[in-house]
Amino acid sequence: MLPVLEPAELPADAIEVGRIQDAWGVKGWFKVLPHSASPEALFSSKRWYLQPAERGAKTFAGTVRLSIKEAKDHADTVVACAHEIPDRNAAESLRGARIFVPRSSFPSAGQDEYYWVDLIGLDVVNREGVALGQVRDLMSTGPQTVLVLAYAEGDKTLERMIPFVSAYVDSVDLAARRITVDWQPDY
Repeated sequence: MLPVLEPAELPADAIEVGRIQDAWGVKGWFKVLPHSASPEALFSSKRWYLQPAERGAKTFAGTVRLSIKEAKDHADTVVACAHEIPDRNAAESLRGARIFVPRSSFPSAGQDEYYWVDLIGLDVVNREGVALGQVRDLMSTGPQTVLVLAYAEGDKTLERMIPFVSAYVDSVDLAARRITVDWQPDY
């Protein structure tokens, strides 16, 4: 039986935080593949907004809202259950759905901690004020995170990578949308 899902408007500050991977158990729980190694946003929000998978079968259209009963770590994954999902069949019908959470429901970041989504698009300059590029992406290399910058050289767009560690990052000014680093263009 397909669940009856409430159509909803995607909040203006919604951020995609994961996807529903598959059903988990027989009581309507489902496995979630988070986009972050630290999925606190999934745990802190009691309202998730879903959109259908980009590929494959679509069991619903548009944006729908789920009222989350519980979300938790389980082994190497995240599992969750929602009031609207009564059984395994309903959970299976959500396979591939994209999960969005309002940015306003994220837990506050600690001192010198940043959500990756807040760093995307920031301009990066070195101590001398030389523009090095704009943050296009971040990637985790295990022991550290790396800023992936896009910059123009002539008519080409190139990439530059800078470790996002205190040895190279002097300051992050979210309000000014700028990161200052100890890095040179020819590194």
